[in-house]
Amino acid sequence: MKRLLTNTMLCLALVVCAFSSLAFNEDAIETGFFNNKAIYGYDTVAYFTQDKAVKGKKDITSDWRGATWYFSSAEHKEMFDNEPEKFAPQYGGYCAYAMAEGKFVGIDEDAFTIYNGKLYLNYSSGVNDDWLKDKDGYIKAADVKYPANVDL
Repeated sequence: MKRLLTNTMLCLALVVCAFSSLAFNEDAIETGFFNNKAIYGYDTVAYFTQDKAVKGKKDITSDWRGATWYFSSAEHKEMFDNEPEKFAPQYGGYCAYAMAEGKFVGIDEDAFTIYNGKLYLNYSSGVNDDWLKDKDGYIKAADVKYPANVDL
């Protein structure tokens, strides 16, 4: 019984340490906890070409920066493959508003803005509205916070 308790405590300690490391550094690309889909499987190029969130197809993907990117067409995949930095969302797809405070927050794929040729995603449409009120200020703050807090 004592050995079982010791093994249980050791396992708990390992789990705590594993999750603690998440508090210090986040992944460069936001994929959620249970998959490796960038932007939850939405087509990042479609934001630029169709001005809306479009679900990608499971058979049209690319791997970039440790995440799997989904596309609605082979043309969009090719565009991304040729210039991923041009089409990838800022701050790895984390909420641009929250990143200004160094917080890693997921997004609503429909809450987005393309500004100065870059894609910014936000937690919700309400947060996006707030972000738009001082987007230059939030971008300046988030640009400092994002690279300092991720595993690139």
